[in-house]
Amino acid sequence: MKDIFIVEDDALIAMLLEDMLGDLGYRVCASAPDLERALATARDSEFDAAILDVSLAGHSSLPVAKLLDERGKPYLYATGYGSAPEGSSAGTLPILRKPFQLSELEEAMKRLAEV
Repeated sequence: MKDIFIVEDDALIAMLLEDMLGDLGYRVCASAPDLERALATARDSEFDAAILDVSLAGHSSLPVAKLLDERGKPYLYATGYGSAPEGSSAGTLPILRKPFQLSELEEAMKRLAEV
């Protein structure tokens, strides 16, 4: 699991995530800042796993999560809200709480590989 898709509407957080993932040996192969692009990328691109911001400019990322579930792609939520969106399959998914440290991202990615 090396190629990661990031769904994050805050450009600074997306850049930070990309840098941190690179430090951990992952490669960000795609990113999307909004729901429309996230859905298109989730549907049409190849990647090993995804990191989803829970809220994308006021829109839930749940439709993206549902699409990833359909494709069998593992993902985790990165959120400042403390929980995954209602209706998600988050009971089995790691949740990365913002703000996070490199060690927390590393642990979440390890857990994601086990899902």
